[in-house]
Amino acid sequence: MASKEKKANLLDHYSLKRALDDAVTEIITANGYAENVNLSNLKMGLGLVACTIALVAQFFPKKFPANKGILIWCIALYVIVFVILQLIMYFKEKNHILFTHPLQDSFSSTGLAISSKFPRFSDLYTLEIASVDPKSLSANPPVEFTKSVTKWFTKDGVLVEGFFREDVENLLNKFTLESRKGK
Repeated sequence: MASKEKKANLLDHYSLKRALDDAVTEIITANGYAENVNLSNLKMGLGLVACTIALVAQFFPKKFPANKGILIWCIALYVIVFVILQLIMYFKEKNHILFTHPLQDSFSSTGLAISSKFPRFSDLYTLEIASVDPKSLSANPPVEFTKSVTKWFTKDGVLVEGFFREDVENLLNKFTLESRKGK
């Protein structure tokens, strides 16, 4: 099955990063790593709780002076839920674009945490592969590369997937080799 070519607007920083991040996700999952969506599910669950709290505050059967106490509780709970969401995004999610489970039939008990950086007004894209749990005994040291996006896009904004795939797979191989060397 032929994959659809990925095209990005070369003048739009976010379009370029999105195309590269999507391609990284496809490449890593194609190499046997299953995506771990637990963090996304937790965030969606907390968002659902926040929406439910907002609905209770909006549609409580009593009018304003009588529902003052419930409104105060709803506002307080709503703020608490969103502070928790922000803390999850700041401390756990960071710049990560993908979390994976460990490979099947692997001795490692930790998956991959893939993150990317693409500073505004720069052509340098940084991709890092690390262990989800860096304190685990089976954690590998993180590896990264930084390259110009001009190496991977044509002048028309089409991602040259072969070049990009080679760079990502080389980084993934370097990550797995580092783990064998360190043990």
